[in-house]
Amino acid sequence: MNNKPSTGKARSSVPNNKPSTAKLGRKKGGSSNQPSKPKAKVQSQLSVQKTSSTKPKPAVNSAQATKGKEGLHNRNRHKGNYDFMALCKVLPELKPHLIKNPKGDWSIAFSDPIAVKLLNKALLALHYGVTFWDVPKGYLCPPIPGRADYIHRVADLLQSENKLLKQSRVRALDIGVGANCIYPIIGVTEYGWNYVGSDVDPVSVKQANNIAQYNDNLRGRIECRFQGDSKSIFAGIIQPNEKYDVTTCNPPFHSSLAEAEQGTLRKLKNLQANKKKKGLGSQPMNSKQGENATLNFGGQKAELWCPGGEAEFIKNMAFESQQFAEQVLWFTTLISKSENVRWMKKQLQKVGVESIKVVEMQQGQKISRFIAWTFQNVDQRKLWLQSKC
Repeated sequence: MNNKPSTGKARSSVPNNKPSTAKLGRKKGGSSNQPSKPKAKVQSQLSVQKTSSTKPKPAVNSAQATKGKEGLHNRNRHKGNYDFMALCKVLPELKPHLIKNPKGDWSIAFSDPIAVKLLNKALLALHYGVTFWDVPKGYLCPPIPGRADYIHRVADLLQSENKLLKQSRVRALDIGVGANCIYPIIGVTEYGWNYVGSDVDPVSVKQANNIAQYNDNLRGRIECRFQGDSKSIFAGIIQPNEKYDVTTCNPPFHSSLAEAEQGTLRKLKNLQANKKKKGLGSQPMNSKQGENATLNFGGQKAELWCPGGEAEFIKNMAFESQQFAEQVLWFTTLISKSENVRWMKKQLQKVGVESIKVVEMQQGQKISRFIAWTFQNVDQRKLWLQSKC
């Protein structure tokens, strides 16, 4: 129930300085929320933002949409090229996997799962101070820059509700944390959030807890819980006395194992084609190589697919979120398929949410987005966050 497989876009590099580490809030101890009871089934707040010459009038049951600016978030540590010299300094094992692109800059073969994992380990060590990180064979190894963008824009969402918000007092829940634990890692190290992660896979839960336990800057701020009911999302994880300021999720993308495997092989072939196009050379994969690559990039069932795919998963999330309307301020989830955005809005309107926001993110030619919704009205949201200032 986690990230779909991706090995990221190959990016060349020359050594550069470490990006800015600006924070939105100071790190201090947490405190509990005291939200007032939300109204039952009220209409969505209505405003649409588009980059056109004339502004459309607000339409009934529409959601606020934010167009993504080209490039990564301005607080994203991965803006610009990877500094491979600095990365190799913190993780010398990465150096043998470096290759030169046609421009003469350093890069790696993003179709090589070992190189991708080592790059991730180096990025986490250099930029986030995470010295222990690993994922078991066959589990997802996510591209970190795009994952970081999601967290930064969720932080913006919360800050927009109250400019005085201290991010270090935020409590977050990650649905489908995975063995890589990537969203809690970034949320904790960048903003001092306290994070709970959930997963239906016990191996993922164990590994994510190990990552949290064996890194000094994560210990005590991340707790990963096993979801024993594969049909539930929040139930059994959110306890009766708990409140969360935000939830995050990268839902399973595919609707079957066969579809997931085809998607992984298609991604690998595209990576090889890009490698050949850039003059780095490429040999066709034989069946054994394809099988090994699928194992490394493919991910586990819960990470990649579920019956009905992304559309069914986020629909279930929308309906189940209604049960926790008073315990969560903002629910969010990534949506990979753009056609699912309008459909998801309709599901949310059925359960009577107060406000819906769609936030686009752009990295190169790739556009992604997440949808956020709340059952709290503006005054209730202000009251909720007063204790976080």
